[in-house]
Amino acid sequence: MGALAEILRRHGPAYRARFGDDMPWDQLRAMRAIERCRTPALGGQRWECPGCAHAHWALHSCGNRHCPACGGDDAQAWLRRQEALLLPVRYHLSTFTVPEELRGAIRSHPREGLAILYAASSSALLDACANPRWFGARPGVTGVLHTNTRALIYHPHVHYIVTGGGLAPDGTWREPDRKFLVPVGVLSKLFRNRFRDALRQRLPEVFASIPAQTWTRYWMVHSKPVGDGKNALRYLSRYIYRVAIADSAIDAHDGGTVAFRYRNSDTKKVCRPVLPVMEFIRRFLQHVLPSGFVKVRHYGLHHPSRKSMLSLVRAMLCLRKGIPLPSAPEPEEPLPPPLCPRCAIPMEPRERTWRPLPAAALSPLMACARGPPPAS
Repeated sequence: MGALAEILRRHGPAYRARFGDDMPWDQLRAMRAIERCRTPALGGQRWECPGCAHAHWALHSCGNRHCPACGGDDAQAWLRRQEALLLPVRYHLSTFTVPEELRGAIRSHPREGLAILYAASSSALLDACANPRWFGARPGVTGVLHTNTRALIYHPHVHYIVTGGGLAPDGTWREPDRKFLVPVGVLSKLFRNRFRDALRQRLPEVFASIPAQTWTRYWMVHSKPVGDGKNALRYLSRYIYRVAIADSAIDAHDGGTVAFRYRNSDTKKVCRPVLPVMEFIRRFLQHVLPSGFVKVRHYGLHHPSRKSMLSLVRAMLCLRKGIPLPSAPEPEEPLPPPLCPRCAIPMEPRERTWRPLPAAALSPLMACARGPPPAS
């Protein structure tokens, strides 16, 4: 069982008893889902050997997008789909970050604040690329929202992977005549001003509480070329179907504290902080997104409504560069059934239930040599 799930099972009831009245419903739901993940409480799928009748229960996973034990296969499927959309051009990774003065306001109003973050940053990026002063075209843009640092501090920002060029109004493909996409100073100013105007309109009481100097300082925007984009997509795919921390990063839990590790992006050294268990849970839960909030968004040529246009652009670029069209991705094969530990033959699925499984039904059943993946 996952390390985070075990921590929440042991300390979740005490945390809810202490803070439950002030917790958003989304956090409560995520906690309870992770606590029940891959336990008899969610039921499971029974597998049986056709030869010796040996049986095994595969417990259902919770499927919650914040659970670090779920979504690994989904992340790989997402990565394969995104790689199939890549064009034969250079890509850029652009990151938009809000100043520290705004982080508390966004955390207190995540649905509105994160939506403003996405809208202000994506429109600034698209409009700057469309400006004829730079390269005057509409690129393909995919954005992935992050809300945390590696130390689990609340730090909302959006990573965009952007095509190094775009479709011009006359239907031609146009690329920047410089190594960079657009000047980050231009992006910073556009992003800051659009965020300010949207916040003033949608959350006027929050806007009034923000120090005035926030709207005159430089907002951090980073952009760099990332080659064909595959490595950047692999990096982003790790965070698509999990939030904040992986089970493998949790080193120890002694009942009162939690030790975890992360690599400092500046020094490249491994840090091992130790937090009181209640503080660890609080840091994790602050990254639970509002229900229905879309974490990955596509703009420009990457928008789902422009799939046909993207295919035509890919064919045009391949023809221009004299390279063959990429082949369609192979269809995903279903996972193989588990093997019986006695007969070494594939087991067959039998009954499935989403009702809690009694302990008596599980105790006499031995685990398979290759246990089946948890049913979702």
